[in-house]
Amino acid sequence: MFNKPKFLSLLILIILLGNIIPNFAQTASNQFIYGDLLPDAPELAARGNYAVGVQTLDLIHENQLDILNYGKGGDSLYNRPLKVEIWYPSESKEGSNEIISYEEVMGQNGVSSRPIIPFTFLGRATRDAKPAYSVSPYPLVIVSHGYTGSRYLMTYLTENLASKGYVVVAIDHTEATFRDAGGFQSTLLNRSLDDLFVLNEMARLGQDQSSFLNGLLDANNTALIGYSMGGYGAVNVAGGGYSPQAAQLFGGMTGGSNALLKRTVGNPEFEASIDPRIKVIVAFAPWGMQRGVWNTEGLAGIKIPSFFIAGSKDDISGYEDGTKAIYEGAVNAERYLLTFKEARHNTAPNPAPLESLNPGLNIDEYLRYADSVWDSRRMNNINQHFVTAFLGYYLKNQEEYKAYFHLNPDSVEKEWPGFKPRTTVGLELEHQSPRN
Repeated sequence: MFNKPKFLSLLILIILLGNIIPNFAQTASNQFIYGDLLPDAPELAARGNYAVGVQTLDLIHENQLDILNYGKGGDSLYNRPLKVEIWYPSESKEGSNEIISYEEVMGQNGVSSRPIIPFTFLGRATRDAKPAYSVSPYPLVIVSHGYTGSRYLMTYLTENLASKGYVVVAIDHTEATFRDAGGFQSTLLNRSLDDLFVLNEMARLGQDQSSFLNGLLDANNTALIGYSMGGYGAVNVAGGGYSPQAAQLFGGMTGGSNALLKRTVGNPEFEASIDPRIKVIVAFAPWGMQRGVWNTEGLAGIKIPSFFIAGSKDDISGYEDGTKAIYEGAVNAERYLLTFKEARHNTAPNPAPLESLNPGLNIDEYLRYADSVWDSRRMNNINQHFVTAFLGYYLKNQEEYKAYFHLNPDSVEKEWPGFKPRTTVGLELEHQSPRN
């Protein structure tokens, strides 16, 4: 028997769902997603011509020193897991709007006041999309997060670079992520080792006919991008051997381990590890200079083009005696220093997630991403612009990019190429050539 009230209720529900579902899709495609352009974004911040695919791989670095258990019955070894996220140029799918949801967490393992809280955020990529193979393989970019962090900390940049013809690999550094943070000594020892292992794995997979990476990337033409402790590792991988003081500090933290000696200046094993496949580094707020991690001799070992990015009020890595001191000490490298005036440490991450605004949370869930002076979205756009120019010039040999970072250092006195009028305030760019 026909039930008019139930029929009307069902009809109303269908109408409501019909309105809600298209509106949700429209909202997802039209809302601001990390890396999208603000009206004052500089020219090279725009995405490139490629659609972007993304895949996750689990790697194992076998027989590594278990430094967190050092002294408990000898030098124990373990198989160190490393999860990586790979963004790459892909073949676009008809009708695809490239919206993806990434799974992330707030909080920090082992800190009771900061429990692990899952959340999701959107990006512009397609999971497991078919790669867009090219006549020539794409340059490789390795991305290393801070302590703590994750492989998703800088998706605004990883997606952007993939859209411009790079294969971008971001590492989850074991014992240093939000989910699994352990003793700091693991990060001190393993950061540069992880970077070099991932480079070797990408080179191997690039020649593996069973891998989607086969023929897709050129590991002989690699950039390493690191933030905070990621910058600490990048400076070391680039040739900046740690100081004897750093090795001594590490030994004190670990109850006598001398494992860091193999990454120190003058050590033959370290000198032999400097990899010519890594052509450039980009170091955001690299940690360690204030703690004596490098000395004059160590920094002089950096001989590849290097781009340093920092806030002038960085209270984590330091500025004058931190990032700027590293920049000035790398006397044998072509190098640049981009300064966000009055910014603190967070010059590299995505903007703070909406979930970090929820009442009752530890303020560090917000301050892990945000800056109290600069709009993170604007810093993201500026980073996209300058990293595009730097890698385009040094990895792809595209001469037209040189003008974007060889410019008047005072952004107030003279406008910079690629920036809209009156939008360079608060920025400073310095450049020095190798002394030899």
